[in-house]
Amino acid sequence: MLMEKVTEILVEASAEAVEPRFRALAEGEVMEKAPGEIVTVADREAERIIARRLRELLPVPVVGEEAVAADPDLALALATEPAAWLVDPVDGTRNFVAGSPSYAVMASLVRRGETVAAWIWQPCARTAYTAELGSGAWRDGERLTLGKATTAPEKWTGILKTRYFAPPTGHRLLANTLALGPLDPGRGAAGIEYPLVATGEHDFLLYWRTLPWDHAPGSLLVTEAGGRSARFDGTPYRPEAPGGPNGLLVATDPDQWETLRGILLEGV
Repeated sequence: MLMEKVTEILVEASAEAVEPRFRALAEGEVMEKAPGEIVTVADREAERIIARRLRELLPVPVVGEEAVAADPDLALALATEPAAWLVDPVDGTRNFVAGSPSYAVMASLVRRGETVAAWIWQPCARTAYTAELGSGAWRDGERLTLGKATTAPEKWTGILKTRYFAPPTGHRLLANTLALGPLDPGRGAAGIEYPLVATGEHDFLLYWRTLPWDHAPGSLLVTEAGGRSARFDGTPYRPEAPGGPNGLLVATDPDQWETLRGILLEGV
């Protein structure tokens, strides 16, 4: 019941606050919340709606991207509270502002520091992805199950995000991808990128900056489909407040993850 109810909340909040503004943002409805970071009225209104309704469903703290931008201490609830909601009201805000359909509305539930449930709603595709710890991953109610990856690394494709790596490291990572298949340049939204791995369209994702509202939903989706999401040292991903650990490698199966780590992180 919880899984369906939260999906309903995201779909309805998107329909009310986000989709009417897609390719229709008025002057003054896009603001800079920090240097290089933008926010829109759609982000803020959708987060208010989602946060209120999630608290009605389960009265625990809501760690929303926009609320944390105003008060960073709110993110500490991920470590200090028995349970907390995570909300990304518009994942891929730059895409949304540019009129690109590559954006999503996301939420997850964290208990004792571990993601136990996740929701990704892609408004333009009208597609919902959900995952529940120990119970599996789904796309529109259809179970997602990843098969064993091919043993030929030169055929593996994926997304490598170098933006937040120091230039020498980013250059080395890109050089290491020559042993793999073609790179996807990325979609600018974790809620679009993670499902590409969970459905087998891509083999891997590699990130440096791992803000919890961006990565908690997709990481659970991939792992519940049979893949692996872990820090570079092999530690399983757990959502933490900004300023915590960085670096994340995601792959379609655990053996492939180990091989990819050896290839991508060689000399890094």
